[in-house]
Amino acid sequence: MPVITNIADLQKLARRRVPRMFYQYADSGSWTEQTYRANEQDFARIRLNQKVAVNLETRSLASTMLGAPVSMPLAFSPVGMCGMQCADGEIKAARAANAFGVPFSLSTMSICSIEDLATETGKPFWFQLYVMRDQEFSDRLIERARAAKCSALIVTLDLQLLAQRHNDLKNDLTAPPRLTVKNLINLSTKWRWGMGMLGTRRHTFGNIVGHAKGVTNMNSLMEWTSDQFDLALDWEKVKAIKKKWGGKMILKGILNVEDARKAVETGADAIIVSNHGGRQLDGAVSSIEMLPQIVDAVGDKIEVLFDGGIRSGQSVLKAVALGAKGAFIGRPYLYALGAEGQRGVEKMLAFMHKEMDVTLALMGHNDIQNVGRDDLIDPAKVLNPWMGPAA
Repeated sequence: MPVITNIADLQKLARRRVPRMFYQYADSGSWTEQTYRANEQDFARIRLNQKVAVNLETRSLASTMLGAPVSMPLAFSPVGMCGMQCADGEIKAARAANAFGVPFSLSTMSICSIEDLATETGKPFWFQLYVMRDQEFSDRLIERARAAKCSALIVTLDLQLLAQRHNDLKNDLTAPPRLTVKNLINLSTKWRWGMGMLGTRRHTFGNIVGHAKGVTNMNSLMEWTSDQFDLALDWEKVKAIKKKWGGKMILKGILNVEDARKAVETGADAIIVSNHGGRQLDGAVSSIEMLPQIVDAVGDKIEVLFDGGIRSGQSVLKAVALGAKGAFIGRPYLYALGAEGQRGVEKMLAFMHKEMDVTLALMGHNDIQNVGRDDLIDPAKVLNPWMGPAA
C-alpha cells in the first residue's frame, strides 16, 4: 500500500480503483471547467501570517456548526452517487464522519436512501433537498427526513436545471452503469470495486426508486430525473419549504450579496457560499473570492458556511479566517472512498485535522475560533481585498 499523506494521494489511488465514469463524475466541472479550477487555485493566492513565541500547549479545533458541537469546523457536503465511488459509500462516509465528530450530509441523489443511512448509522445527519416539480414527492422527502430525525435540511438553490458536464455525456453516466462493451472493458480492470458492489443491494438512487411515481427501471429513472428539477423555484417557495420543514434549514448555492440578503429574509438558519463545486455556472467566481463580501453583508444576521475548493486543512483555516463558521468538503471524501473506503475517509479526516492543528499553531493560535482576517497578510494591491497575488 502507498503511504497516503494528503488529498492528492487519495485522488491518484481512486483514479486507479474507481470505474472511469464514476471517477470522472467526481473529478470534473461544467463546460470549460474554469470555475472548477478557480475554486482550488484561488486558495493558493491567500497568504497566512506567521506568529511565534506563543504558548501552544492548549490548542483546540473544536467549534460549532448550526449550534451543534464539532471536533473541527468541517462538514461533509451532500454528493450525488456517492455510493458509486465504493459500495455503500454514503454509509461508510457517514460512519467515519460520526466517529470524528463532524456532520454528514446526504444528497437527494444518493445511492443509499434516507432510511438506509438512519438504520445503518443510528446518528443524526443533515439531508439535502433538490426541489422537484413533483410536489408530492418533494413533500414526502421532507417527511422522510423528519422521520429519520435529520437535524437540518439543506436546500440546494443553484440546480434548477443541469449544466452540461462533458465527461458524463461521453461516459454515458448511469447508476448502475449500463453493460456496454466499453463499460465492461473498463469494469473488468476494477475488480476491487466490482467485488464490493456484488456484496451490496444498493446500486441506484435509493431516495427515488420505489418512491417516485412511474419510476420502474433505469430508463424511466433517467427520464424522470432529467425532467424533475423545479424551474419555478423562487424565494417564496423557499419560505414555504422552511415553514413545512419546521426545523433548522441551510440554503446552499449563495454566491452574491443580494442573494445572501434574500436568504436571510426566508428565515433560514445558515447559508453555504457555493458555486456547486464548479459544476453549474462555468465562468462564475470562486466561492472563496465571494466569501468575505457575503460575510460582511450578512454575517451578523445568519450563519455563513463555505463550500468549494477545500483540499487541505489549511484551506479550511483560510475560509474560517475570512469569516466562515465552517467549511464543507465533497471531492476529498469521494477520493478517499474510492481509494480505501471507510478507512480512506478516516485517514483523510485525520490528516486534515493535523494540517489544521499544525497551521493553527504556526499562526500563533490555540483556539480556531480566534482566527480572523488579521491572520492573513494584508494584500492591499490586489483586486479582492482579501486575496493575495496569483501563485
